[in-house]
Amino acid sequence: MAKKERVSETPATQFLKNAKVNFSEHPYEYLEHGGAQHSAQVLGWDAFHVVKTLIMQDQDAKPLVVLMHGNRKVSTKNLARQIGAKSVEPCTPDTANRHSGYLVGGTSPFATRKAMPVYIEETILGLPKILINGGRRGYLVGLDPQVCVRLLGAKAVQCALEE
Repeated sequence: MAKKERVSETPATQFLKNAKVNFSEHPYEYLEHGGAQHSAQVLGWDAFHVVKTLIMQDQDAKPLVVLMHGNRKVSTKNLARQIGAKSVEPCTPDTANRHSGYLVGGTSPFATRKAMPVYIEETILGLPKILINGGRRGYLVGLDPQVCVRLLGAKAVQCALEE
């Protein structure tokens, strides 16, 4: 059995443990602006199975979370139409940090500082397992994507664009 690298607990992993969710830990060497493509490559995963946690806001500056495949972009126009907003745009890094309580690059959808609606790209829900940020830069957790629906109330949307 491979030596398991132990990562200190984050609010996200504490949340998952309290909810009795089975998850695997996947630490890696963080690269500034490397994103999901970098982590997928380093960990030997397909970027389609590595899920980005994006903090966005609507026209009224109300924050929301979007979970998207690592090798796709969000069509903000399609997303806005599906959630009944006039417009949606990414938050600035400082604003995203304030809403989530995590540093950009280490944002997890679990145990965010502020309760926000969560939207998940529909095709993610068809995957058997995903890697998603565990609440720290250079640290992903592997779990069943249905956990996002069960614990976060994530609503399925179709807003993916090829990168």
